[in-house]
Amino acid sequence: MKRRILLFGTLIVLLMIMTGCTEINEEITKDSEGIWNQYFVYPLSWLITYVAVSLGDNYGLSIIIVTLIIRLAILPLMIKQTRSSKAMQALQPEMQALKEKYSSKDQKTQQKLQQETMQLFQKHGVNPLAGCLPLIVQMPILIGFYHAIMRTREIAEHNFLWFDLGEKDPYFLLPIIAGVTTFIQQKMMMAGNANQNPQMAMMLWLMPIMIVIFAITFPAALSLYWVVGNLFMIVQTYFIKGPELKEAAAAGKAGGAKKK
Repeated sequence: MKRRILLFGTLIVLLMIMTGCTEINEEITKDSEGIWNQYFVYPLSWLITYVAVSLGDNYGLSIIIVTLIIRLAILPLMIKQTRSSKAMQALQPEMQALKEKYSSKDQKTQQKLQQETMQLFQKHGVNPLAGCLPLIVQMPILIGFYHAIMRTREIAEHNFLWFDLGEKDPYFLLPIIAGVTTFIQQKMMMAGNANQNPQMAMMLWLMPIMIVIFAITFPAALSLYWVVGNLFMIVQTYFIKGPELKEAAAAGKAGGAKKK
């Protein structure tokens, strides 16, 4: 667990250094300097522009298409991450039993706990860090795409459907849809998790609220990206976690019947 926390902390620090928080309002061009701009943001900005020009300067449709392309490209990583999470979840009862067996906090007991935990992982062929690698690969791509949308000047100069891509949604429809789809996607991801902790339950409601607030604040182009990404994740989760979703739905109906 400590290794995972250290890994996530290091990743966040590296991303902050690479992205540079002050650059979010600076236009991205082929002359933009820095590894982050040259190898992450500009290629994605170029792809959005290329697709848009091919579609008659339709930048809204381009954002939708490029979002789907990126989501499909990282789909194998998402599947691997989901499988790793399932494997870790299946071992939770045995891991909890080991913690109860070696509940003493002295160094010798804790070393024994770590040894037997690692033996448990090896026995079942589970790598506790396997779920981190897909996330490490995904984050720079998704954050780079966010930068590309915010920093490509041509996007802000076009409209799509009822809104200007560079302005806030005047009717707040996209922020609401983004919040609702975020809630549905998270609810589906949590389905089948019998040992759901209070923090996860809180995030189920907190994340959609945060997305709505951000979507109201940022240009509609970013809200469009969130909505398309969420819809893709909902479909993806349905196919990956189909049996678990059916079991959770059946359990919910059974619980409702008992209350009656």
